Amino acid sequence: MSTAWFTHALVPWYREHQRPLPWRRSSDPYAVWLSEVILQQTRVDQGTAYWLRFMERYPRVELLAGAEEDDVLRLWQGLGYYSRARNLLTAARQVVHEHGGRFPTTHAQLLHLKGVGDYTAAAISSICFGQADAVVDGNVYRVLARVFGIATPIDSTAGRKEFRALAARLIDPTAPGDHNQAVMELGATVCSPKRPRCGECPLADRCSALAHGRIEALPVKEGRTQVRERHFNYLHVQAGERIYVQQRGPGDIWQGLWELPLVETDEALGPRSFNKLTAHLPGGTSGGKWTLVDQMGPVKHVLSHQHLIARFWRVIPPPGLPLPTSWRAVDTSTLAQLALPRLLERYLEGTASESTRLL
Repeated sequence: MSTAWFTHALVPWYREHQRPLPWRRSSDPYAVWLSEVILQQTRVDQGTAYWLRFMERYPRVELLAGAEEDDVLRLWQGLGYYSRARNLLTAARQVVHEHGGRFPTTHAQLLHLKGVGDYTAAAISSICFGQADAVVDGNVYRVLARVFGIATPIDSTAGRKEFRALAARLIDPTAPGDHNQAVMELGATVCSPKRPRCGECPLADRCSALAHGRIEALPVKEGRTQVRERHFNYLHVQAGERIYVQQRGPGDIWQGLWELPLVETDEALGPRSFNKLTAHLPGGTSGGKWTLVDQMGPVKHVLSHQHLIARFWRVIPPPGLPLPTSWRAVDTSTLAQLALPRLLERYLEGTASESTRLL
């Protein structure tokens, strides 16, 4: 059965109604790649500002490849998923050192770049190099599930295979970049998860979900990811104009970022539970007496699969107690030069003056 109607209806709509996003002004693979990496877990309105900052600081892949990791992490600060920033830097260096500063042109070659998966590779190869590689992301799943009435769970192996095969059949080989962007644009602006604007959809007269009243039921997901709750107790230890921080290690969220010294506990601890907290502090089990000055929080910080319940304890260590060598005293005026999780950045902004309370 011919699927040409899909592109014939969708691409003209896209060319007339597309949002004027800055990376769409050219087919520069560096600009497109940067936008795709930033927007993987970020709304367009937020991601655009980051894209513009990156392009201003590193307008060419060679400049990004020569950057220091801390500088890239600071520029990324607030986007989360910091492994993407590290992958960004690694991939830029691959392009420069392994490909002479030119992006690979095929889907298979692009997959060798750090952090580039099927979706990003297809986006770059189709938009920048005219390759007929179909993109499949959340927006595409939703559009295809509704238009074609597909109830196979999108998070199942069978579902991923079915949707990829359908997307590949639909793509227009004469305009693959516009085709891919049109499907994604429709999902982002019209065929939204809730309250879709079906009256504005160029595919409405062929949409199975609309015809059968199944808009809210599609797409189908097999199951939800378990959300883990964690209790973070941050220690605000200050000596004059200097404050103690530490760098997060590998194997957890925010790898390599700086934060206040942290004690993670299995349960929430309030001010009356300070004695329980001191047992986890340096010298706590040997009779050292920590002094509690103030306690702020709790603050809930939501990540994709984790909810962090954070409390901030302004404390004074026992006189003469050696502090861990992993703790680093930095001048408060230099904190802005460190790559910090947004949670810590907000707290420290709020305590810039003694009269300012958290949030």
